[in-house]
Amino acid sequence: MEMTGLQIFKYLPGAKKEPQANCKECGCPTCMAFALKLAKQNIELSKCPYATAELNEKYLHSIKHPQKTIEIKGLKIGGENVLYRHEKTFINRTILAVLVDCDKLDYQNILNRINEFEIKGVNEIFHVDLVILQNYQKNKSIICNVPTITLEEFETYDLIKIFNKDFHKTKEQLITTRKKAILEKDDNYSNPVCVFMGEKLDLYNTCAQASYYICKYANMLVFEQFDEAMFSTLITLRQNIYTDPQKPLQVESNLYEFNNPDKNSIVFLTTNFALTFFAVANELESLNIPSYLIVIPAEGMSVLTAWSAEKFTAQIVANTLKKLDIKNRINTRTIIIPGLLAHMTEELNEASPDFNFIVGTHEASAIKDFVKKLQL
Repeated sequence: MEMTGLQIFKYLPGAKKEPQANCKECGCPTCMAFALKLAKQNIELSKCPYATAELNEKYLHSIKHPQKTIEIKGLKIGGENVLYRHEKTFINRTILAVLVDCDKLDYQNILNRINEFEIKGVNEIFHVDLVILQNYQKNKSIICNVPTITLEEFETYDLIKIFNKDFHKTKEQLITTRKKAILEKDDNYSNPVCVFMGEKLDLYNTCAQASYYICKYANMLVFEQFDEAMFSTLITLRQNIYTDPQKPLQVESNLYEFNNPDKNSIVFLTTNFALTFFAVANELESLNIPSYLIVIPAEGMSVLTAWSAEKFTAQIVANTLKKLDIKNRINTRTIIIPGLLAHMTEELNEASPDFNFIVGTHEASAIKDFVKKLQL
């Protein structure tokens, strides 16, 4: 763990009440000020001429990055510095790779399935991250739209490789390796960890074990079988693990279309909080009625949270309508707002006089019944 300012201060002349205490030779007014800046790495330890060898050793060890980052075909793996996501965040998500044996007759069919596989997420489309080609010969035709690497080239990277023959042994090895790297900053355990899943397990057990390894603590998983449902499951889990818990998940502020709307279709409005957006979007999609959804930038906050934090104001709505050119893009002038914001109707109409804001539902699940009764 990185040293705090108080921990550093204990080794300085100011804490020991030595003659050199608060000498200002480092450019800081006090030893405590120097310690606080050093803890944030805003000053070099060498600026203090009285820093002891013990402090130098402890400080350099504390700022040492516990796990190395390695880049393979543009994919960064490793670089983690915490055991648990809530301590800070995880950095580089687990790479999901497929090992394809080019000596098998159906290898190109497998590659074709990998090429076609994709999952649409929040602001991102997910594919298989990497294909590793086994028994590849240059005279073989390879058609693959995702990053590829030969097995021989892959083996040259400095990875800690674990072959998943026994779940309990693999689990213990992963946990021990990460603890040694993070807590002890042991160079012998600082390389990213790659687990080869093998092909003896059935899909259910492979998926279950891989799910555990994504959580604790594989930097890369290599599969010898490719199954669309399994990869969909693992990618969904990975997204939940490798998102910053300090940043709410949000979608892009934009005008979204559902069921091929024309310029006279109904228009809804909400915030860019991902859960709110998808709840509303799923309802609009299932209506089979052409509609629009205007998403307001609210720093990923839900409706009431955004309003209370002044991230959803009449002026922000007006600016968004102008930025998205709603007036010229569609003819509809009635915009349906969330029911929780009924109290904003008057100020929204004043801030955007070209539009008429009406109150919708409190819950997305009530949109269907609301639209049936709607008369515009």
